[in-house]
Amino acid sequence: MNIKIINTSGNNLPSYETSQAAGMDIRAHLEHQVTINPQDRMLIPTGLFMEIPVGYEAQIRPRSGLALKHGITILNSPGTIDADYRGEIKVLLINLGTEPFTITSGDRIAQMVISSHEKASWQLVTELSNTERGAGGYGSTGK
Repeated sequence: MNIKIINTSGNNLPSYETSQAAGMDIRAHLEHQVTINPQDRMLIPTGLFMEIPVGYEAQIRPRSGLALKHGITILNSPGTIDADYRGEIKVLLINLGTEPFTITSGDRIAQMVISSHEKASWQLVTELSNTERGAGGYGSTGK
């Protein structure tokens, strides 16, 4: 699949770090480094603009190493970039750690997965079929 992309950052394009990776790392595009304090959130620009094909989305997900080592994650994870969006891709990071975290331009801050999706239509009914689980939720199937 080819995806049209504009890169105003000077950073490398999103890339797969291993041959079987599902997500491509994306990088921060900053004029100067920024620091996210514990419990703060910040919208980080990437300098990337994309034209995603209809029927697909880009999912923006946390990088596991940043989450484990520093408590840095994505607040609206996964973030969805729709096929009709043409603005700059930005990443909403939050620091759930205990120490301030500094980001410099070019740092890998998130990963992006390109995924197909279906369009649903609603069928209004008065009842739903029965299942073994039924309406059980939030722990109803045990530990």
